[in-house]
Amino acid sequence: MERNLKKMNNPDYRFCVAPMMDWTDPHERYFLRLISRRARLYTEMVTTGAVIFGDRNRFLAFSAEEHPVALQLGGSDPQDMALCARLGEDAGFDEININVGCPSDRVQAGRFGACLMREPGLVAGCVSEMRARVSIPVTVKCRIGVDQSDSYEELCEFTQQMSDAGCEVIIVHARKAWLSGLSPKENREIPPLNYPRVYELKRQFPELTVVINGGITTLDQVSRHLFQVDGVMVGRAAYQNPWSLQAVDGRIFGDSRTPVSRWDVLDSYKSYIGRQLASGVPLKRMARHLLGLFHGQPGARVWRRTLSECAFRSGAGIDALEAAERSMDPFRESDIENVVDPVPRILLNA
Repeated sequence: MERNLKKMNNPDYRFCVAPMMDWTDPHERYFLRLISRRARLYTEMVTTGAVIFGDRNRFLAFSAEEHPVALQLGGSDPQDMALCARLGEDAGFDEININVGCPSDRVQAGRFGACLMREPGLVAGCVSEMRARVSIPVTVKCRIGVDQSDSYEELCEFTQQMSDAGCEVIIVHARKAWLSGLSPKENREIPPLNYPRVYELKRQFPELTVVINGGITTLDQVSRHLFQVDGVMVGRAAYQNPWSLQAVDGRIFGDSRTPVSRWDVLDSYKSYIGRQLASGVPLKRMARHLLGLFHGQPGARVWRRTLSECAFRSGAGIDALEAAERSMDPFRESDIENVVDPVPRILLNA
């Protein structure tokens, strides 16, 4: 088991935070980077049309502190995808990821997302054109299937075409998607998880970096998956309980640096917020990512209530955030943020 883990793990992809619409904006990514130095971060999905015809500076904006960070693109025209990949590389992103997993009606209408699993040749064409234009990795995030096209053989055929086109990293949400009849939320919960199928995909394509996604909420689960695949992608659990990333650097990457505290993170994020406020960004856009900072801790409810009451008002400034911080004074003595799980030897040796 240990021998296989050593061969498989790619440390750049060992722990990833999923691209999530309306959640993983630049402010959230900056905040998460303060907690984990090593987790790989992804932008919200950005359509090629938004990049080409919209406010490019806005859609490709990120802070230097976010590295490693990937740009996720939504689109299906190979030339447009290649252009946007090049613009993403020029902006400084470390990876360009293609969305082949979102099942929403709006995404399907634009001919991208999960519906593209039915057109592997088109996706491969996008990968090939993008690889010809950039030097950074071009990766694909997909499902294990869509509707009735959900056999293992079809998944392998899709993966083979991605590999042949030059894709070296595939991120697989271990559920199939129903393109009609289920909402995006239901598509994240109702189709059953099939982790063994992703494990088998890794065994069949050992040369690829395979990252598993879907229903993963704890670092114990992450550690178990890493015996079978190269990396794990965590979504809503990372957003709802951001402090869960505090143990990632030590436990998953073997980073021996002293972990930060919640208060350290809050001080650093306040400095960032101050700079953003000065440039005209409303406080509520940044403060909303702090709601889960004390998840599961004494005073968490007081924190959420005070932050919501003070920081979400029109025109609120840094004093609103400081008021929320003061509301936690009675609970500081019981804070246990520096308790870190021991680092499994097998992960350190991988």
